[in-house]
Amino acid sequence: MNINDVIHNISKDQMKSSFNKLYGENVYEIQKERYLTLIEKFRMKFQSSDIQIISSPGRTELGGNHTDHNHGRVLAASIQLDTLAVVSKNSNNMIKIYSEGFSDHFIIDLKRLDTPTDDQNATSSLIRGIAAIFQRDNMAIGGFNAYVTSDVLIGSGLSSSASFEILIGKILSVLFNKDTVSSVSLAKMGQRAENEYLNKPCGLMDQVACAYGGIVAIDFKDPEAPVIDEINYSFEEHGYKLLVIDTGGDHADLTADYAAIPEEMKNVAKFFGHEVCRSINTAELMNKIPEIVNSLGDRAVLRALHFLKEDERVVEMVDKLKNDKVKSYLEIVQKSGDSSFKFLQNVFTSKHVTDQKISLAIALTESYKDFKGAVRVHGGGFAGTVQVYIESEKYNDYKNYIEGFFGSQSVTPLRIRESGSVVII
Repeated sequence: MNINDVIHNISKDQMKSSFNKLYGENVYEIQKERYLTLIEKFRMKFQSSDIQIISSPGRTELGGNHTDHNHGRVLAASIQLDTLAVVSKNSNNMIKIYSEGFSDHFIIDLKRLDTPTDDQNATSSLIRGIAAIFQRDNMAIGGFNAYVTSDVLIGSGLSSSASFEILIGKILSVLFNKDTVSSVSLAKMGQRAENEYLNKPCGLMDQVACAYGGIVAIDFKDPEAPVIDEINYSFEEHGYKLLVIDTGGDHADLTADYAAIPEEMKNVAKFFGHEVCRSINTAELMNKIPEIVNSLGDRAVLRALHFLKEDERVVEMVDKLKNDKVKSYLEIVQKSGDSSFKFLQNVFTSKHVTDQKISLAIALTESYKDFKGAVRVHGGGFAGTVQVYIESEKYNDYKNYIEGFFGSQSVTPLRIRESGSVVII
């Protein structure tokens, strides 16, 4: 669409219904200004007259903490926070991206995707990786210009990296493949880009949730063909606010902590002649604990036990939501959090034992007056965010209470978004 027509439509509130559906009615004016500002920044950098606007949401993990990488089950949802791009094709076979928050832009030469590069920037590596994977999978690629903004908080456990990966894949799908690349395929490409180009051994949950949209239960027993079950449920309609607390932790030096979790789980599986923990059961694990401990240590056993119980909990959580039993659902959420703390052990890193902000946030929440919701570590853990369900009528008071410890704007309310990666215009 012509850039002037887009500006006119947004300015005259013709996108109001779409924006309200994506972000909620209470932030319409903020989103309107956000879009117009992004378009103007794009126009200042590029001469393109025709543009498209594409959005990719962040995600929240509801259940299945660290289960996807061992082919387990997860429960996740896309959220209102998103990564947004104004894009247009170019004719020079280059991907050129400006992004708010970065002092420099990113340029990827599509003729040199397989040429070794000294560029160690994670963002450039992801862009290059996704383009290379598209090409490797015999899909069309081409040059494009983009200006990107994101309100998916970096390091928040809301999957800013997966949101960006899905955005780049969606752009390539829309501009050069008639938007025919499926959500699951986009997710797999994002995962492969992280695995191959960033050497991050992530699972597939984040990417599927960002690409697909809504609340989804995902079974990764066969990761090449994950089974996705859509669940229509509103926590707010049932009296609860879903939110995350940014505790201010830093993920910068935690790659080894994250990598150790799937590695230790898989080592337990190998003890039984399998590749992943999904292939073993609790009874056989319990019968062999002394031998496993002698070979692999205590923590590997604890993490495997967490996996097996957490995998079962996801099934129970789905059942409770489908049968509208929110209080029973929250009891399971709390059990999930307790298991992550005690057995998975991803609430703080042993590198910095005096820094336990996630533990503190959990303790403060459980100490909040007559607390009847649920609280758990959110996402990868070790630093970052805590997820909380709080009774809606207590939200404002609880927000003020927690921000007294972690600072203004440390609490972010989440809204489930029905759509995954999508073309807005």
